[in-house]
Amino acid sequence: MFSPDILSAAEQVLIAARSRKFHLSTAETVTAGLVSAAITSASGASEVFERGFVLYGYEAKSGGLDIPAEIAKTHGAVSAEITKALAEAIFVHSHADASIAVTGYAGPGGGSPDKPVGTVFIAAAQRGGPILEKRYQFQGDRDAVRLAAVQAALKLVLNVIET
Repeated sequence: MFSPDILSAAEQVLIAARSRKFHLSTAETVTAGLVSAAITSASGASEVFERGFVLYGYEAKSGGLDIPAEIAKTHGAVSAEITKALAEAIFVHSHADASIAVTGYAGPGGGSPDKPVGTVFIAAAQRGGPILEKRYQFQGDRDAVRLAAVQAALKLVLNVIET
């Protein structure tokens, strides 16, 4: 289902989380559960993966994890602010020690001049720690953008777990 690179990245996340006794949870929009699926593709993932939230529509993003609607209204449903808010809200709605949140425009529709198709925001955090957030501009069709986002999310959360 996933490329060897994604499977390897997921395995590295599991090893790092297991060694720190961390539990992971995700909040995904553009990837619609693919980050969770990648992490849980490895045997023993249940020791680490706690839960995933798929919040695809505009209302789900604000209502699903109690994100204030003003954030989306001010910054957009696909934004650094929404992604950081999702990463932080995971800690209120789970027992996770580390979180991953992903929003973006996979295409072919959506996007805008300042956030064109392929724009993805990813945030990762440790409970009680700072949130690491990055903006990416991926190329390719819908599947390529989504899979690139999965790869980037796994790398970002690995960085957060290892710090």
